[in-house]
Parts: sequence; structure tokens; C-alpha cells
Amino acid sequence: MTSSLSTVAYIGATILFILSLGGLSNQETARRGNLYGMVGMALAVAATVLGPQVTAAGIPWIVGAMVLGGAIGLYAARSVQMTQMPELVALMHSMVGMAAVLVGYATYVDPEASKNLDSAAHTIHAMEIYIGIFIGAVTFSGSIAAFGKLSGRIGGSPLLLPGRHWINLAGLLAVVYFGRMFLQAETIEQGMVPLFIMSAIALLFGIHMVMAIGGADMPVVVSMLNSYSGWAAAATGFMLSNDLLIVVGALVGSSGAILSYIMCKAMNRSFISVILGGFGGTTGPAMEVTGEQIAIDTEGVAAALNDAESIIIIPGYGMAVAQAQQSVSELTRKLRAKGKEVRFAIHPVAGRLPGHMNVLLAEAKVPYDIVLEMDEINDDFPSTDVAIVIGSNDIVNPAAQEDPNSPIAGMPVLECWKAKQVFVSKRGQGTGYSGIENPLFYKDNTRMFYGDAKKSLDALLPLID
Repeated sequence: MTSSLSTVAYIGATILFILSLGGLSNQETARRGNLYGMVGMALAVAATVLGPQVTAAGIPWIVGAMVLGGAIGLYAARSVQMTQMPELVALMHSMVGMAAVLVGYATYVDPEASKNLDSAAHTIHAMEIYIGIFIGAVTFSGSIAAFGKLSGRIGGSPLLLPGRHWINLAGLLAVVYFGRMFLQAETIEQGMVPLFIMSAIALLFGIHMVMAIGGADMPVVVSMLNSYSGWAAAATGFMLSNDLLIVVGALVGSSGAILSYIMCKAMNRSFISVILGGFGGTTGPAMEVTGEQIAIDTEGVAAALNDAESIIIIPGYGMAVAQAQQSVSELTRKLRAKGKEVRFAIHPVAGRLPGHMNVLLAEAKVPYDIVLEMDEINDDFPSTDVAIVIGSNDIVNPAAQEDPNSPIAGMPVLECWKAKQVFVSKRGQGTGYSGIENPLFYKDNTRMFYGDAKKSLDALLPLID
């Protein structure tokens, strides 16, 4: 493939990636967006492998890597459960970061990469390597820490070290100092020392940044790391002089940053605090929760649903764990067939991944037009007969509005307690992933529908007239 043809293919792939992002912005066009992305990536890989920069000697290595990577990806796609998707995404982000680090080191020790560069161009090339390795190392270690939290291998509580922001600042100043040493190095051997030290600082910085974030805010972390992985890919593109990788990395980085900003607004968080880490912790003693949790049986829930005219269902991570989305879809179908108004309320950070609940409901073929965002439906709870909470906790927690010392104080939540009746489908009386007590469970109009969500709903379905 000639250089001109390769450039044309890159332009085509770029257009397809942009169309893919546009398609993924809407549930009804998401399949088409995925298709655009797959075709674009296939075109990009073909143009790169067959392009003028790859020699015949390199093709077997590339093909071998593609076969190995494809086999791992196929295995993951077939074996990973939907409930494991958040940690899988975090793990994928870590691989992008590690790739940026490895490419950076390989480019630096390769004399061919900079032999024809003049003084100014050589300095710019060295800065690309240094910054690319820094972003990649932060992304890699931060994503590994996020994987540990999301998979339950690491606790969800934030690790708040004394003077943590000063530690971060000292680390960044050290990175700048060693960056100066790196640019002044006259040989590769001299440059490796500050590069190694910076890499170690970046790895520790990524771990510290994510560990300081509470479990309730992990969806924002996943989105943020998605942005970081994009910038790491863009930095890799600069190091390899690959225009398409720069453009794709910038698309991923900017879209991830925009999504993080949107989610921060939904949680009433500062975007800067997300970047620096260290939010999601308490600011004082939590408000005391009084009362008791009152249970209800299947017959009681069925009677209330048969009498209700308007119903709002609030899905959460517990629905994903129980794989209850098909049962929820069947319940919705039966209730709508009786002429009842059934809608879904989706919080921007429901689950542990942006769009987690939307994907599950789409998989279960719940109509798109009855799946509404928080801002679209929150005002309707006072006129709703029954609100059903399925595996949600923080996103329906009144403490966000009532307790200024709560870790989620100020976060907009779904005000389901304003409905006439609230049923909470929950396994037991635990506080959930984030460890925050929920006063909703103790309110007078709330009844706890204990048990596995799928089994509970399957038992409920035959009782709907």
C-alpha cells in the first residue's frame, strides 16, 4: 500500500470513528455506531499493517500479536459476565496505559527514531516520550487500582492519607524536575535514570489518585480513566508519528473528559477534584438513622402493583448482579398490558459503569421511550403510586439532601421517597458497595422486598393479574 493510499484509509477510518461516537450517543443508533467503529478499526489496522512503515520482516510479529490479542478478546467477550464489565473496562484501560509506556521506552532507546532530528525537533521528540510515558504510567496503575476496587479485591472506602494533596503536588514537581534532567541528558544512559524515576512516581501517583476515591464515585473514575487512556494513545501516536492514532486518542480523550464532566455535574462534584482524586469521603459524623426496616412479601407487592396506575422502576447494580433484567422486562410488559403507566428512572451513575443500566435494559428489549434520565422524571415521583427500587442504594439515598456530613452530600439523587409507596428489592440489610447507610429503607412509606432480585421478580410475575 502506498503512502497516499494509507493516508486516504486513515481519513476514512477517522470519519468512521467520528460517526461511531455519534451513533453511541443514542440507544437507538448504538448498534450502528458499534458497526462504524468496528469497520473503522479494521480499516485502520489494515492500512497500518500494509502501509509503507511496516516491512515484510515485521508482518509475522504483527500477525502473531493480533492472533494472540484476538484470542484473548474473544475469550473475554464470551466468558465475562455483564456484571464484570466495569472491571474489564478498567483492565482494558490499563493495557492502553502500559502500551504507551512500552512504546515510549522503545522509542527512546531506538536510535533510528531520532537520528535525523535537529536540536529543536529532538527536544520536542524527547518531550513527547516523557509526557507519553507519564500519562501511560498514571493510566496503567490507576486502572489497576480501579480494577481491584470494582472487582472487590480492594475495599471501596477511600484511602485518605494525611496531606494527600501536598503529596500529589510534590510528586508533580518531582516529575517536572526529572523532566528537565531528562531533556538535558546527552546520552540514552543518562536519560534512563530520570525516566525510570519519573515512571515510578507516575505509577504511585495513579494508585494514590484512585485509592483516594470512594466506592460511590467509581463510575466517574472509570470515565476519567477512559479519558486518560485516550490521551495516552494520542501520546503514543506522537511518538510513532502516526496521525490516525493521534486523532483517535484525542477523540477518546476528549469524549471521556466530556462524559466525566457530565457525570460530575450529575453528582455535584468538582471536575478538578476528580482529576486530583480524594473525594467521596465523609466530612464529619453521619446523621443518625432511626426507625426500622419493614419487610413485605410477594403477595403484598403484587396487590400494590395491581392497584397502582403509575409505576416507576429504578434499576441499579443489584439488578445486574442478579441478572434480573429479563424478569424486569417481563414485569414491565405485563403491567403495561394492563394499561398501567410504567417508566424507568436512570441515574447518570447507576451501576459501576457509565450507561450500565441502559445497556442492560436494551439487552432485555425494554422500549427506549420509557427509559428516562433523572432530570426528566424526578419531578414525577410525588404523583407516582409505586416506585420500585431494584438493587440501587446511593442514587436513591435521601442523605444526599438531608445530611451535610454524608459522603454523597449535595449529589442529585432520584427522589423516589416522594412516591406514595416505595418497594426496595434488596438481598439483605447491608449498606451496599459504598458502605453508606440509606435512610430511605426506614421511611414510613418504604417496604423492603428481601431476596435475590431475579427470584423475587419471577415469583411476583404470576401474581400480576
